[in-house]
Amino acid sequence: MRVLDAWRAPDSEQDRLRREFLRHLESHRDGMWRECAAGHLTASTIVLDADASRVLLTLHRKIGGWLQLGGHCEPGDATLADAALREATEESGIAGLRLTRPWPVQLDRHAVRCHPQGSWHLDVQYAAVAPPGARHRISEESADLRWFAPDALPETADEVVRRLVARALSG
Repeated sequence: MRVLDAWRAPDSEQDRLRREFLRHLESHRDGMWRECAAGHLTASTIVLDADASRVLLTLHRKIGGWLQLGGHCEPGDATLADAALREATEESGIAGLRLTRPWPVQLDRHAVRCHPQGSWHLDVQYAAVAPPGARHRISEESADLRWFAPDALPETADEVVRRLVARALSG
């Protein structure tokens, strides 16, 4: 995807992942889609409330952990940013989400826990802001959906989520 070609990674580890994602796409013509057994790109979003004092996390039904909102790219998504915003809107029920910037906040590569042959999600992570007074709605993918203060994330939120929140809030 073009955004990964031009994205200025915040550190050397993120740049290593950026290059890995680009190599994956060069090696796998279907690397954008969940059907790619070797792994595929996903798009996710950390949602901030209107004054950036809270973040919205989902208790993922299959994984059982608190995560940012996101999922698989679909053919109708023109860009990774579009996929990230669509997924965040679907999973939060919040209309009017707005990305804080058109480029990713960070990248993450993780094993797909529910894939029997073993696969990878190459996750391109964005940040979005909810409109003032936004009300969320729990989707079928979530066991729960809650706002958290950035300094009071649930204990089960992993380091990737914590870094994503910190990077999203740092500008």
